[in-house]
Amino acid sequence: MTDTTAPSAPTRLCDPVDISGHRNNTAVSAATETKAAAFNVWGNSFAAEYLPAGGTLVQIAGVPFRFPPVCDGPDNIRCAGQFLDLPEGRYDWIHVLAAAERRCEDTAELHFDDGSVDPEPLRVSDFWSAPAWFGEVKAYESPVMHYPHHVQRNVSAVMWAQRVPVTRRAGLTGVRLPRNDALHLFAVTLQRAEAAA
Repeated sequence: MTDTTAPSAPTRLCDPVDISGHRNNTAVSAATETKAAAFNVWGNSFAAEYLPAGGTLVQIAGVPFRFPPVCDGPDNIRCAGQFLDLPEGRYDWIHVLAAAERRCEDTAELHFDDGSVDPEPLRVSDFWSAPAWFGEVKAYESPVMHYPHHVQRNVSAVMWAQRVPVTRRAGLTGVRLPRNDALHLFAVTLQRAEAAA
């Protein structure tokens, strides 16, 4: 599902990041193979039929994300303190396509070319049908939830688009994710600073 509309100002400044080397969890399953994924300890997963095709470029609120593989191996990063090397540059925002087991409030560490490290909040609302407690944008919502042995109707699962501010006026080189098994990232996109574009 590629959005081919004319790019908005944020879109032209946005660059999806390749996070494929860090994916360590499978959270999306087909209705015929509900045991193939386990987003949480109960083995729940997102229903693939309500999500975009794997590898497609999608847009959420004007921000492009590269959607992860669907029903083809790990599709997200379960946060365990991974360090994401980023293309060095001046950025205003780190956009994430994310989901959380219950509401998650944690901290990402932003690393810069001058050696400084800034802690910034990474907050994501529950993947069970819930309000956007932290002002996120609802990216996808399926009307069903997968359990290991069945498809549960009328229990929805939500994926959110959230963002982390980059406030330091220096070159960003990487981000250290929190150690929080309840927090999952499906895609990451960097938004360049206007002056750096």
